[in-house]
Amino acid sequence: MAQKTNPKILRIGIREKWNSQWFANLSSQKYKTFLEEDFKIRQYFEEKFGPKSFEKIEIERTGPKLLIIVKTPRPGAFIGRGGKGVEAILKDLQNLLKRKDMKVEIQEVKDVTSNAQVLAHEIAQAIERRVPYRRAAKRAIERAMQNKEVKGIKIRLSGRLDGVEIARPELFTAGRFPLRTLKANIDYGESKAFCTYGVVGVKVWIYKGE
Repeated sequence: MAQKTNPKILRIGIREKWNSQWFANLSSQKYKTFLEEDFKIRQYFEEKFGPKSFEKIEIERTGPKLLIIVKTPRPGAFIGRGGKGVEAILKDLQNLLKRKDMKVEIQEVKDVTSNAQVLAHEIAQAIERRVPYRRAAKRAIERAMQNKEVKGIKIRLSGRLDGVEIARPELFTAGRFPLRTLKANIDYGESKAFCTYGVVGVKVWIYKGE
């Protein structure tokens, strides 16, 4: 079996940063509490809005204060009318975590064509709507390659594609894609399409130069 590494994890400290930014000793009670809170926060957003509704959730702790940043291509679904959605989210999280000193920020992902996680979600949603997987992948590649920031893109789909009996992987590529250097700015995202015939995995790599 090949040893596969997430491109973002491999580049943490070089080009990437952790989605949760805080520090505590492994043996301390604070570490266990923070880890449990992080899990509950991400689980809350996935259950309430769905895992395909946002790109990622960043959690920052400075002293007693907790900041939660939700990055999404559809901020209106979170903000609501007059900001009532954010107020409801904040109230739910305060009741869930039993703490008051927290803040929720909703940030819009403006350039969706160069964001690997957003593209992976879009392809998965298209497959769930029974769009042929080749059309969904090629449409995503065409949109991405029109962006001047994107130098190359790779999409891998795996599962019972179009409902065939034997599961298999399919690879779609365009442009350059140097994976062997840590200087390469490579964005990575993955998602799942839940279909009547099974689950189809979607992985997207986008190369944005060095």
